[in-house]
Amino acid sequence: MPARDNTPQPRHFPGKGPAEEAGEERCHVGSILLDQESCNFYCNSVEVMKQAGIPFLVGGAYALERYAGISRHTKDFDLFVYERDIERALKAFSDAGYKTELSFPHWLGKAYQGDLFIDLIFSSGNGLARVDDEWFSNAVEGRVLGAEVMLCPAEEIIWSKCFVCERERYDGADVAHLLQACAGDLDWDRLLRRFGTYWRVLLAHLVLFGFIFPAERDKIPEAVMRTLTARLEEETTSRPPNTRVVQGTLISRQQYLVDVEQRGYEDARAEPVGNMSERELQIWTDAIETGK
Repeated sequence: MPARDNTPQPRHFPGKGPAEEAGEERCHVGSILLDQESCNFYCNSVEVMKQAGIPFLVGGAYALERYAGISRHTKDFDLFVYERDIERALKAFSDAGYKTELSFPHWLGKAYQGDLFIDLIFSSGNGLARVDDEWFSNAVEGRVLGAEVMLCPAEEIIWSKCFVCERERYDGADVAHLLQACAGDLDWDRLLRRFGTYWRVLLAHLVLFGFIFPAERDKIPEAVMRTLTARLEEETTSRPPNTRVVQGTLISRQQYLVDVEQRGYEDARAEPVGNMSERELQIWTDAIETGK
């Protein structure tokens, strides 16, 4: 009698995409159409984490679709974990037969199956948006690959995405669509607190939202806009800080290196002002050449 295959089977959602009609094996996650290999890998990844008893949240394209209704197939699957659990998560995947690496010691690990990979995220590339208890206590229930999971909160997704302003990747459109879909339900007090002294970044995205969707700019609470514009007015009439620091590195790891390396500015990411060590900054910067 052949051995029973205990591999978790992905749930097939109603409806067929063009590839399925052609006879190819595919499955849906919401309305995101995936090939069967990706489905199996992602489904098994959820099972690996659950079997290891490691708390995790699903983010990325699957959370974006849940909140904003935008479908986007990507070659990766984002699982958010506590920093204290990253080594345990990598070991769980390694024990399950996957290749693993701590790609960047300040925010990201990976597990591979061929060309597919899982991102194990415990912070953000700029070191600001660390996964903490509030990520988990404010997570929402969801269903991905037939499994009941928790999804990253919209507020924390907005917080981290607002700082992604690279030449080759800009997450501002995701932020605008999340605001369009969720503004009325957001915990604005928590969101303002998340940005802290970097509130100008949030204000910039809120102003841009009013440009992108002019008929919906009133979705942003008036109290929030008044709070932020009052801060802006207060700053405008006060003396600027004496420290020559460039905060542009918090929104792009490459485009402001000239200011750090050639023009004598301090890097806002670096300890003790920021959260990144010199070694972490060097690893993150060196990876620019490889496109990681």
